[in-house]
Amino acid sequence: MANICRNYNIPLLPLLIACLYLSKAIVTAELVQISQPIAANDGSVNFLVVGDWGRKGAFNQSAVAHAMGEIGGKLKIDFVVSTGDNFYTDGLSGVNDPAFAQSFSRIYTAKSLQIPWYSVLGNHDYHGDSEAQLSPLLKKRDRRWNCHRSFDVRAGFVHIFFLDTTPFVNKYFTNSTDEKFNWKNIPNRDIYLSNVVKDLKTSIKSSNATWKIVVGHHPIRSIAFHGDTTELLHQILPILQANKIPMYINGHDHCLQHISNIGTPVEFLTSGGGSMAWRNQTNYQRYKKNTKFYYDGQGFVSVQLTKSEANVVFYDVHGKTLHSFNLKANTGNAY
Repeated sequence: MANICRNYNIPLLPLLIACLYLSKAIVTAELVQISQPIAANDGSVNFLVVGDWGRKGAFNQSAVAHAMGEIGGKLKIDFVVSTGDNFYTDGLSGVNDPAFAQSFSRIYTAKSLQIPWYSVLGNHDYHGDSEAQLSPLLKKRDRRWNCHRSFDVRAGFVHIFFLDTTPFVNKYFTNSTDEKFNWKNIPNRDIYLSNVVKDLKTSIKSSNATWKIVVGHHPIRSIAFHGDTTELLHQILPILQANKIPMYINGHDHCLQHISNIGTPVEFLTSGGGSMAWRNQTNYQRYKKNTKFYYDGQGFVSVQLTKSEANVVFYDVHGKTLHSFNLKANTGNAY
């Protein structure tokens, strides 16, 4: 490097500093922080959750989108949360991929859905150019789009922490699956995950929000096809327990489910019914006593929050209520 710098008259120190900065940007996972305004006059925070959706309208994606638009209008939602697997089957090929419009902009057209969307990456998003979904150029194509590896959104008394769960899964790195992944900008997995965990701990502890919610693509607890994610049980669940996080919301399993706290005040919610579903593979015995609801079909979830209470509702593809529960703030008691 020194010879190259001398030959081209390039100052060595600034170049080294630039290289170190770029290296840090690639392997760290510092949380991006977003402030979300609250629209409701009563001070409530309302949002929808949908996951595993991007199939160009097929497999009832368009029908789910229509129902979301109707429910979103009634609840006057502030934003939408996507639990990942945003574009099937292999993510986006680049920022100009027509699938972005075909699976997102032209599908979620209801007036009530013309609000910020906060999305995490799923395992299928990592098949393609994951950097494309993170690019600010997509926001120029559709102003609603917000996607980062790990980030947090503060909406008044609500703080939502979005977690990049795919790099936690060991089998994605051991060739024990047919899936092919693009790990661009994550050259050192251990350092990346260490920073994800550290930043999550720091951000949660420093937050004074009444409601703290964590969102990731992979489930921590699940009775559906994919089941528990062992790596998250070991590395993320202890953080949720220590900080009394009331809700963990995920996708990945193409269903809707609610597993109540299992020795810990955390409600495990799956919203992965944005399109293809009906896998018909479950293990009810895994959490027989704690499974409050399971639906092996398409749908989505609404979350309404006040400073004292949360109301969570699961809807089917037609917007029909399938299951609901309330949760008191700072108690972990669902009813």
